[in-house]
Amino acid sequence: MRALTFGSFVVASIVALSAQPAAAQVGQPPLPKTAARSASAPSPVVPPGYLIGSEDVLSIVFWRDKDMSADVVVRPDGKITLPLLNEVQAAGLTPEQLRARLTEAASKYVEEPTASVVVKEIHSRNVFVTGNVAKPATYALNGDTTVLQLIAMAGGLQEYADSKHIVVIRAENGKSQYLKFNYNEVLKQKNPAQNIVLRPGDTVVVP
Repeated sequence: MRALTFGSFVVASIVALSAQPAAAQVGQPPLPKTAARSASAPSPVVPPGYLIGSEDVLSIVFWRDKDMSADVVVRPDGKITLPLLNEVQAAGLTPEQLRARLTEAASKYVEEPTASVVVKEIHSRNVFVTGNVAKPATYALNGDTTVLQLIAMAGGLQEYADSKHIVVIRAENGKSQYLKFNYNEVLKQKNPAQNIVLRPGDTVVVP
């Protein structure tokens, strides 16, 4: 009876151990939930015409040169910092243009470098809506978005909004442009050209 009881104990112990995660079996703590989510988070869809901007997160990978590879955040001055290459201008370039620039810069230090640029997070493409909408805020511009669509994203107009005199403020060559938008006309399919596609940095003001 004792032998049977001991054998049952051993079998139960083996089953319990085999049910534990692999990390626990080798004495390693499991990854934090935030790290696990970050590791598995998919890269964003890069919109057409995308240019790298401040605060965007990039993954720079040099094949066969891991010491030069890194995940970087574009600084407010538009530059990134990489091992050996130091500071490199990134803002205002497409990912392909940056890849070519990095390849050229690395060729001074390694033979036939092969670089890749992956956009992991986009924080530079934002538009703003303020005034008499339900949810005035900053919104990420991840694709073509019109004024009407942004207002819908912001929860629509409030009761006392002046829907005929909405303005889109856009910076162009260092100067501010004021583009008129008549909400009522667009809904009635009149003058649809005023329902423009927004650009990063645009501000929609609903009086």
